[in-house]
Amino acid sequence: MSDPFQSLLDKARRFCDYQERYRNEVIEKLTALQADKTDILKITDVLEQENLLNELRYARAFAKGKLHANKWGKNKIKAALQLKRIKTEFIQQALADLDEVEYLNILNHIIENKKVKAPDERLEKAKKAQYAIQKGFESGLVWEAVNRKT
Repeated sequence: MSDPFQSLLDKARRFCDYQERYRNEVIEKLTALQADKTDILKITDVLEQENLLNELRYARAFAKGKLHANKWGKNKIKAALQLKRIKTEFIQQALADLDEVEYLNILNHIIENKKVKAPDERLEKAKKAQYAIQKGFESGLVWEAVNRKT
């Protein structure tokens, strides 16, 4: 291995050590460091072999983090992961791994705590539901929760 290659590999290792990364993010970083395509492929392969780069682990961490920190629903999480070009099977696995009870508790919390000014109960329910759906929660679950709360 050449010295510039080893330097790029070390930088990529540090980049992946800092936090979970996905393949395209590492490729973008290496491209910014002006690595050539063959080196980029070799480096990403090495990182995957060393388990520093694992897209399933990244998808799980991303999904769990967005659910807890941002109170995002599965639809919004899925869309964000698709934008990052994560494989569909990894996205599905990450969403399946979310704790359903916790997921529903977060949805209920969002609906209970949303302050709405509405002239009647029907419009209040609709506004709360719209807010939860915009946060990425499935409309069926949202309407069940909204109708149960009132």
